Amino acid sequence: MKTSVTHWFKFASPQNFYHLAGKLWPWFAALATVLCAVGLWIGFFVAPVDAQQGQGYRIIFVHVPASQMSMFIYLVMAAWAGIGLAFNTRLSGMVASALAPTGALFAFLSLLTGALWGKPMWGAWWVWDARLTSTLILLFLYLGFMALHASIDDPRRADRASAVLALVGAVNVPIIYFSVKWWNTLHQGASVSLKGSSMASTMLTGMLVMVVAFWMYAIAIALFRVRNIILDRERHTEWVKHAVA
Repeated sequence: MKTSVTHWFKFASPQNFYHLAGKLWPWFAALATVLCAVGLWIGFFVAPVDAQQGQGYRIIFVHVPASQMSMFIYLVMAAWAGIGLAFNTRLSGMVASALAPTGALFAFLSLLTGALWGKPMWGAWWVWDARLTSTLILLFLYLGFMALHASIDDPRRADRASAVLALVGAVNVPIIYFSVKWWNTLHQGASVSLKGSSMASTMLTGMLVMVVAFWMYAIAIALFRVRNIILDRERHTEWVKHAVA
């Protein structure tokens, strides 16, 4: 057991993690591409038309996975940032920085697809609904994290400062998730839960495939981006000079 734990702890080193990420990210990228193609095919061409929302409901095959990922990535980012803040580990801040742009992308995609769905269903591109507003705040938290990190020249100081912001902002994630239960909002509740699903089996299949596809994409792009961050921060070390050569 001790040998196994030691084996995994060696990847806390940026050098070791760089090589591990290089081996893994192409596999996750390939899975993301295949699963996204399958999920979109099921969602847009196989799944039946919704009895109430018609064809317009198909936007949920992108909207729901993007919304879930925007929240989950923020929690993962805050966790890595917190680990770096508590234990002063170099890799933790790098991973948190690598996750932020992907989380911001998903938050923006969630808001965009929500607006495209909301116009025909609610008659408005935007309403100051509790879930929409808290998701917009989530996007601002991502952008604030990246802006704060970029504004500080010393990467270690930037990691610590942005970690505090990430941890404080994490309180917004449960607000997004429970907003439809805590307040009377226009946004509909979850169609899928641990108790079951109200969706047709084909719709559910397409949804789950897209969720996994977005997971694979998030992992692939984070691993790819963290490799670039490691190279930039460790550029003065001998191992980076040999790796680039």
